[in-house]
This record gives sequence, C-alpha cells and structure tokens, in this order.
Amino acid sequence: MPAFEIGVASADDIALMGDWAGAEGWNPGVGDGLTFFATDPHGFLMGRLDGRPAACVSVVRYGTGSGFLGFYITRPPLRGQGYGMQLWQAGMARLDGRNVGLDGVVEQQENYRKSGFRSAWNNIRYEGVPAGDVTAPPGVRLMDAQGLPFTRLAAYDRRFFPEARDHFLAAWISAPGRTALAAVRDGELCGFGVVRECRAASRIGPLYSESPEVAGALVSALAATVPGGPVAIDVPDTHPAAGPLMGQLGLTPSFETARMYTGPVPPIDRSGLFGVTSLELG
Repeated sequence: MPAFEIGVASADDIALMGDWAGAEGWNPGVGDGLTFFATDPHGFLMGRLDGRPAACVSVVRYGTGSGFLGFYITRPPLRGQGYGMQLWQAGMARLDGRNVGLDGVVEQQENYRKSGFRSAWNNIRYEGVPAGDVTAPPGVRLMDAQGLPFTRLAAYDRRFFPEARDHFLAAWISAPGRTALAAVRDGELCGFGVVRECRAASRIGPLYSESPEVAGALVSALAATVPGGPVAIDVPDTHPAAGPLMGQLGLTPSFETARMYTGPVPPIDRSGLFGVTSLELG
C-alpha cells in the first residue's frame, strides 16, 4: 500500500501548486507563490504519495476568526482514490472554529455544500482587451498606491474583506510583475485596483470603487500597463453595476466560481466590490 503523508508545503511546493492550478485553467499569477507564502507560511499543505507530490490545498488563517481554502487539487491520475479527501480533512482541521471561505468551481460546488459550505454569491470572470481609454471622473486622481501611507490603504482594504490582512496586502502590491493604483478625491480614497502578470490574461484584483465610473477608469489605467494583452476580472454577481460595466468595456464572461462560507456571509462593503482579489486566498 503506497504511503500517503501530509505536511506543510515548502516554497518550491507552492510554486508547483501554481503550476497545477495553471493546468486546471485557473490562470494564477506568475508571482503569486511567494506573496501567498508570506501571508501564512503554515497554511499550505502538500500530500505526498511515496514521497512524491500528489495533492495540495491552501488553508490560510486571517485574524482570529476567518480562514480561506484554495488550491484544492489532486493530480489527475490519482483522483477518486481518497487522497484529496484526506488532505481536505487535514486542511479543515487547521481552520476549525473559523468561518471558512472558498471560491468553488461549478463542478465541485455540490461537494462543498455537503461539507457545510453555503453559497454567498457567484464570481463571473470577465476577460478581454478593454475598449477605449476611460478617463477618471472630474476631481478624481489616479496614483501609484505605493505612494500612499500603507495604513490608509490597509484600512480601505478592510472594508471589503472579513479581516485585516496587512501582511498579504503589503506583499500583494509590491511583488514584481504588478501595478497597484489608487483613486483619490479630495485626499480620500475612492478606489483601488491591482493588475498582475499571469500565465494567460493578466488579472485585475482587487477592484474596489465608489462608482462604476471610477472602476472603469481604474480598469482602463491598469490594462494600459499591459498594453495589447487581455485582462481578466472576477466580478461578484451581487453588484448590479459591475457586470454591465464589464460589458461596456468590451470584456466577456469566460469562467465562473461561487464564493461560499461555512458560517454567515461576512458584512463587507459589497457595494464597492467590483472584483475579488484572488480565487486562492480570497
């Protein structure tokens, strides 16, 4: 009987997890691995069969009451043999007592419901090359987000996520291959977005904004930093203006997941959430 052992993933393992996610068509960021690792080094598990990587999951803790599950993958030849379930149980044990979130692909959502997750909303990935050059509304200035005091940026991010995640955010905006822009009006933040290099279309996330007009300007400016290439944004379907905005920009649906939680849906500012940060860490 082959020996199956579960342990904390190494940095090299996390790079491999990114490759597996790419093979699944999830299009993770090229530089996501080290950013994720810095958030919770113990939050990534690798299952090995006779010493060789066989299955993985991320179970990252945020604050004292939240967690997020992602990267739940078993190598295709080994599926249906119980290895993924063993890893799932180990991961959920690490997040015991927390409200756990995940972004589940369509074919797995029923299995997640059986494990106690409930749908909060659907994320629709819109993809393409944005049409035209959308300018910011009068009085709004777009600037490099790294030029802002970090405490202000972190406080703004906290409006849209269940817990403070300063370590993650600091790494997310400063990692190579990405641009972070803030929209500012009268000295106050009214929007924020990050674009990062990915295996296929560059991904924009998060995308926060007080209005569709500011969100459109951020998308246009972020896409301009990857000229000629497509971008992709995972848009919550609970925002009535977000989907139509993506259509106006010339982006079309290409992929779908469901944001699910084991507990109550966190009371975040959904009215300003135009695009989620990542499908792996929330």
